[in-house]
Amino acid sequence: MARIRIPSTIVVIFVTVQTGFLLFMYARYSSFMPQSEEKPSQVHILILSSWRSGSSFVGQLFSQHPSVFYLMEPAWHVWVTMYQNSAKVLHMAVRDLVRSVFLCDMSVFDAYMPWKRNLSDLFQWAASRALCSVPACDSFQRTDITSELACKTLCGRYPFSKVEEACKTYSHVVIKEVRFFDLKVLYPLLTDPSLNLKIIHLVRDPRAVVKSREQSVKALARDNGIVLSTNGTKVEDSKYKVMQEVCRSHVQIYETATLKPPNFLKDRYLMVRFEDLVRDPFSEISEMYKFADLSLTPRLKRWIYNITHGQGPGKKREAFKITSRDAVSVSQAWRNVLSFQKVKKIQEVCKGAINILGYQLVDSEKEQRDLTLDLVLPRRQNQFSWSSFNPKQ
Repeated sequence: MARIRIPSTIVVIFVTVQTGFLLFMYARYSSFMPQSEEKPSQVHILILSSWRSGSSFVGQLFSQHPSVFYLMEPAWHVWVTMYQNSAKVLHMAVRDLVRSVFLCDMSVFDAYMPWKRNLSDLFQWAASRALCSVPACDSFQRTDITSELACKTLCGRYPFSKVEEACKTYSHVVIKEVRFFDLKVLYPLLTDPSLNLKIIHLVRDPRAVVKSREQSVKALARDNGIVLSTNGTKVEDSKYKVMQEVCRSHVQIYETATLKPPNFLKDRYLMVRFEDLVRDPFSEISEMYKFADLSLTPRLKRWIYNITHGQGPGKKREAFKITSRDAVSVSQAWRNVLSFQKVKKIQEVCKGAINILGYQLVDSEKEQRDLTLDLVLPRRQNQFSWSSFNPKQ
């Protein structure tokens, strides 16, 4: 049998070409594979809470930080556009919007906002210091403490494209949201390799929440209808049905995160009580900043002191504003304002949340009015900690 002799130079060329082709295909394939070992460069923080729980205040603690790009309740646009649906049905759309914002992809708003739009078309845009300073607006510097009034006056007409441009220049993206009622809905975000997500779960005494909600009845009516699945009908929560759902959600979120949680939640969940925050702001804020990989600046310290040591308990017209108030007085105002009959009803519908989150029930009007009786219980010594958690148990 005749043998075909192939010159060695051709063999070398063939092998070289084949090796090069394989390396090219490997590199191309690898570029599409998730890099599980490397965390994204940005840190993503979700402040998870409910209406009238002090979440706007906590949001500002992050918004005014020079390293933070902050948005306040961007999912408002989803609920306004799709208001005839229930909160449960809207969970997926809300989650998708939140994910896109974390990734600084603001094209997600195309489905919910006019085609030609400015910064001022974004819900509560002026609550974001990042949208009131460069590169979003030239009127303020990143290290400035901004006010909503000044921002609205000077920055509202900047193009909406500045939102995405600004977002990409920050190390931290923080979103405050009140439209999640189940922690498991967020599991796809917590396991998403493109996100470096941590959750701050802010809770407040339900009795104080009701007192605050009574200052904002009309503003909350549409959201109430979505929570109660009324097919678009606005609801005033006189029977505390919405509060019952809110309390259930806080219990669900807390227990899911602390009773045999999945391992991917390790070091990524922090529960904060509003009452602890206003009593010892610097300690609690330092803990939140440490959790979020941020540091407290001298300018922020001065600003925090000023807004937590103002005069008076806050007025109805300030229900959605961050103003200088006596924060401890605000947190206890319900004890003098609400009737004992109302308090008893709230305690009936939210008893589980009051107990689990560490608040004391009152059995009489005398106990309610006695401000020397502390109704915020100390944090339990046996409270959940990640150091004692073994995922194999």
